[in-house]
Amino acid sequence: MTALREGTKAPDFSLPALNGGTFSLQAALQRGQVVAVFFKVSCPICQYAFPFFERLRKAYGGEKAAIVGISQDDKHNTAAFLKEYGVTFPVLLDDPASYVVSNAYGLTNVPSWFLIAQDAGIKISSVGWVRADVEDLNRRLADANRTTLRRLFRPGDDVRDYSPG
Repeated sequence: MTALREGTKAPDFSLPALNGGTFSLQAALQRGQVVAVFFKVSCPICQYAFPFFERLRKAYGGEKAAIVGISQDDKHNTAAFLKEYGVTFPVLLDDPASYVVSNAYGLTNVPSWFLIAQDAGIKISSVGWVRADVEDLNRRLADANRTTLRRLFRPGDDVRDYSPG
């Protein structure tokens, strides 16, 4: 099984949030697009990628697009990961015993992430680190927020073109 592709309808889900409460994809899509980023704390490519997703959240976080992490780990280890990598966007917990949501999205590797439009259509499906996909997401988030494109990569950053998850 492979991750759901662009053009596929994203499966609806509700998951507990690390900080309490429940996140509902359907409710979030009523406010705007959702970027759902699946990860494991032990994954080196997830560790590499998450600071860039945090930059996207800082640049475009708001009503038009929500970035949410979906952890495949327990609450304690997930909280430590967020602290270590400076992640401030909401993170949800997919039950590590069954990975119900990860399986619904056809995951075989992490990181895997999806840009989900308000009609629940998947606009970007990306597995591992793919620089071109992250640059496309940067453009789409700028367009959605009707703002100028923000610089995502800084001089001195180690920005790879591709790293498998």
